[in-house]
Amino acid sequence: MTALVPRPIATAADRLSRLVSIEPGEIAAMLWSFAYFFCVLCSYYILRPLRDEMGVTVGADGLQWLFVVVFVVMLAVVPLFGWIVATHARSHVVPIVYGFFVVNLVAFWLLFTLGGTSALHASAFFVWVSIFNLIVVSLFWSVMSDAWTHAQAKRLYGFIAAGGSAGAITGPLLTHSLVSIAGPTNLLLVSAVLLTLAIACAVALRRHISEETSATADAPTGGSLLAGARRTLQSPYLRKIALWVLLANLIGTFFYLEQARIIGETMSDRTQRVQLFARMDLIVNTLTVLGQLALTAQFLQRLGVGLSIATLPLSATIGLIALSFAPSLPVIVAVMVAERAIAFAIANPGMRVLYTVVHPEEKYKSQNFIDTVVFRGGDAASGWLINGLARGLGAPASVVAVVALPFAVAWLALSLLLGREQAARAESTKATETH
Repeated sequence: MTALVPRPIATAADRLSRLVSIEPGEIAAMLWSFAYFFCVLCSYYILRPLRDEMGVTVGADGLQWLFVVVFVVMLAVVPLFGWIVATHARSHVVPIVYGFFVVNLVAFWLLFTLGGTSALHASAFFVWVSIFNLIVVSLFWSVMSDAWTHAQAKRLYGFIAAGGSAGAITGPLLTHSLVSIAGPTNLLLVSAVLLTLAIACAVALRRHISEETSATADAPTGGSLLAGARRTLQSPYLRKIALWVLLANLIGTFFYLEQARIIGETMSDRTQRVQLFARMDLIVNTLTVLGQLALTAQFLQRLGVGLSIATLPLSATIGLIALSFAPSLPVIVAVMVAERAIAFAIANPGMRVLYTVVHPEEKYKSQNFIDTVVFRGGDAASGWLINGLARGLGAPASVVAVVALPFAVAWLALSLLLGREQAARAESTKATETH
């Protein structure tokens, strides 16, 4: 006798199937993944406008040095993360790492409440948030790479990423609404609560996955503390991913420094700058969630990973050309909004699919190494390179934008190459599983 499915649940499942190609056994895990990413990015996007405002306060010259500090601190953090992954069950990694950051948020709240926001405190917070966002997001995608196959990822990552975008919309709304009432400092506690909820969602997701997989799926990855760096250097595939990230950072850092310079020269009021950054985040994330629901799965399934991630260097090329002609506030705002919306809606989910065809240790350690050390190392190197061109050679921003164009073209070509290699690995994995 066929079991009857409760009508509300069946109706909800039917509506969900219209948004995403999903199989019945995947619904609960996908919804927990959605909620998990919502809490992570909502927590971060409450902090992002505060960090960006402090970055404007520090100035472009100060940011150049802060990128170096972030990179150096990251070099110390990555072995610690590697030790946690190597020695603890995978189900324990998220509570340990996120719990540490919750304690940090409370500590910063106490620091700003008792000691004020000095230049030193602002710099420390900028460095911390720059590490925090990479670690928490990278760990989320490591969990996703562990939970879903590459075929499932192409179908479901768009919807899962939309959970993050929904959180990224909610975060700026909360910041924009509450900053003038509660003040910037008290928003840190709101962020801490949301990160605690992210831990609860991750635990629930892992329990659901554990019901359907063997106990070995939760075993520690083992290996050395620096295995992520070693595997990245040894694997041509992972080296290409790392190079992709470096090229993305070169262009992205130029855009970010131009944003800090132009907004700093145009707007002097701190509250107005925070509100502008919050409005930009709101627009970006509204466009992103619409794109993730309507376009991400279509791009990944029909066009493939290569063309999907190529959308980002293509948009960057257009942005560089625009800034070379008119380095102004409206142009930099438009470029940053377009670049980030395309990255979050299409390119980033595509990049995460690249990791679904690698070894479990690489899903956690190599992915984290690339997302943190390589990413922030690119920030530091790009900051010195761009400021060196702008100041040492006396080149204006428009000239630097032109110099960066060949790098954008190389980034575009690399995207297509990575797409072909991912497809070949996926076919090889499928053939192995069949036999």
